[in-house]
Amino acid sequence: MHCGRHGGHRHPGAGLTQAGREPQGPAEVLRVALRLGLTSFGGPIAHLGYLERIYVRERAWLSAEEYATLVALCQILPGPTSSQVGFLIGLHRAGWRGALAAWLGFTLPSALLLYACARLATRVQGPWVSALTHGLKLVAVAVVAQAVGSLARRLCTDAVTWLIAGAAMGLLVANAGANASVQLAVLAGAAAVGSLWCRPAAMPAQGTAREPWIALPSLATFAVLLLGLSMLSWRYPHGVFALARVFYRAGALVFGGGHVVLPLLRAALVPGWLSDDQFLGGYGLAQAVPGPLFTVAAYLGAMAVPAAPSVAAVTALLAIFLPGLLLALAGSSVWSALARHARLRAAMTGVNAAVVGVLAAALYDPVWVSGVHDGADVAVAGGGLLLLASGRVPPLAVVALCTGASLLRMPL
Repeated sequence: MHCGRHGGHRHPGAGLTQAGREPQGPAEVLRVALRLGLTSFGGPIAHLGYLERIYVRERAWLSAEEYATLVALCQILPGPTSSQVGFLIGLHRAGWRGALAAWLGFTLPSALLLYACARLATRVQGPWVSALTHGLKLVAVAVVAQAVGSLARRLCTDAVTWLIAGAAMGLLVANAGANASVQLAVLAGAAAVGSLWCRPAAMPAQGTAREPWIALPSLATFAVLLLGLSMLSWRYPHGVFALARVFYRAGALVFGGGHVVLPLLRAALVPGWLSDDQFLGGYGLAQAVPGPLFTVAAYLGAMAVPAAPSVAAVTALLAIFLPGLLLALAGSSVWSALARHARLRAAMTGVNAAVVGVLAAALYDPVWVSGVHDGADVAVAGGGLLLLASGRVPPLAVVALCTGASLLRMPL
């Protein structure tokens, strides 16, 4: 490994080895990430396109091959892919402070907007608020339906993966209302089936420079928090530790992108912390803001603990992102070893196929069951889906369509 400019030691991930791309300060990383956080509409796949355009083509902070490697790594790990990729790019560019700056810049704009919406929702009541909430539920129908279709095209590529997806959906629909442990069992079963009968997922073989010692402390921190929060939430079942456990566990187990967090969070939060209306309203609002979908945690946390909304929002936000970032650190440092294990890659193929079934089950219940009540709702949600599928209409316009249609249908 090459040495950095300051003596013989380079801090972890401080910079790339190609000429002309020396480590820079975190302020530069923060400015670029903040620009992305303010303008990146469209969901996880669109976000990866924005990151590629800014970091690879405009800024040349890393090559297309290096970027593809980071994306491939983060796509097989739990957590929000675009946030993980941005975090690792910040680590490359400016070390640990750069990683934090990249995450903050990309995350804070949407988190603050959603927190403000949660505070407003607790103060404003009336029939138009109910109509607006119903419109946001129809947004969720369109967005989740599009996500199911997109994931199915990418992740279900043969008969075995389609069977895994169908079985996962059937099991979860048959056990509607079950807790998150059923979903975890489905994913574990899919990993076992995949390791035996699925084709290994394709991964670029090359890695990026990273100190291998990072893996152990990252994984240890991940495990200690997962177990520690579970123990503390058992001791304090209605406090901040219990809330942190809900979001940390969801962030640790979400494969397939931000939309898949919907069923895991809903199983853990409804009805103990939130109503279905509150949950789906927040999910719909998250489509109207830029940045990662995981920032819905700020809204849900504030709504779940109205007595201390700011503390709850910050707790939920940190808890849902932290496991994915820790796993990204660990995975990036042992990437080459991971890419060589065919069984592991085959298991990931099975898990990814099951993710399609998990999200399809959530599309049916609670998204469709709670949001669609008559033919007009079907038409509005279907119109939103067609607009999203066209690729020419931004999600913000779909939010305006669905909520506007719902408000127009209010009784005079």
